[in-house]
Amino acid sequence: MPELPEVETTVRGLASVLEGRRLTRVEPRRADLRRAFPPDLRQRLTGATVTGLARRAKYGLIQTDRGDSMIFHLGMSGRWRIDPEALGPHDHLQIATDEGRLLSLVDPRRFGSVDLVETARLAQWPAFAALGPEPLGPDFDAEMLAAALVGRVAPIKAMLLDQRIVAGLGNIYVCEALNMAGIAPTRPAGRIARVRLAKLVEAIREVVLSAIEAGGSTLRDYARPDGELGYFSKQFRVYAREGEACPCGGTVRRRVDSGRSTFHCVDCQS
Repeated sequence: MPELPEVETTVRGLASVLEGRRLTRVEPRRADLRRAFPPDLRQRLTGATVTGLARRAKYGLIQTDRGDSMIFHLGMSGRWRIDPEALGPHDHLQIATDEGRLLSLVDPRRFGSVDLVETARLAQWPAFAALGPEPLGPDFDAEMLAAALVGRVAPIKAMLLDQRIVAGLGNIYVCEALNMAGIAPTRPAGRIARVRLAKLVEAIREVVLSAIEAGGSTLRDYARPDGELGYFSKQFRVYAREGEACPCGGTVRRRVDSGRSTFHCVDCQS
């Protein structure tokens, strides 16, 4: 599933084509993805001008001068294409601009979603109201994380994947950050010292920023809107590297928890 860096990269790619442009056509090509397209999507967006693009957690936002924001989630296999040469069976939403550009939302598995919310009410939208702070924002620090983890005996990895604790992190970047911070993914979250949480916060920020700079990680279906691949996978410390050397010299191991792979090193993570 595309995580925060992939969505941030996507939003930046879309901004180069959409920001300040008038939408001349907004055309769903089927009734639904994971859930139905908003019935008034075409009416409310056609003719509107895009005033900005943003990201919240793993969601992208396209904001307009009509006070509406289109919110998209890429699900498992979604991505945007810019000026595609031809449309295929999995191009489910088209957006055309006054500049003659065409954007297409591709989602073969249809686990993604598109919603339309009044911009002024974004913070109250149920999916956003439940989210924790952004890992790159000022509200995410060791003090906040310690307070959120007080008394929690669940593994730290599970807590970091909980979007109510911190928004936007997924399996790849949590594995990477825990390795960088030297913290075992199975360690009870509420028993990690404040000084180690501070190191973890910095590791999370470093991993996320490096991934954004590299254009995200290309695994299976993900690609940037311009068709380029994300190259952060070439920098993985432990993710998908079972049996290979950890940066510390130990061996990367893989375990499965609740059907999800965890990559870690027992030599440097405790």
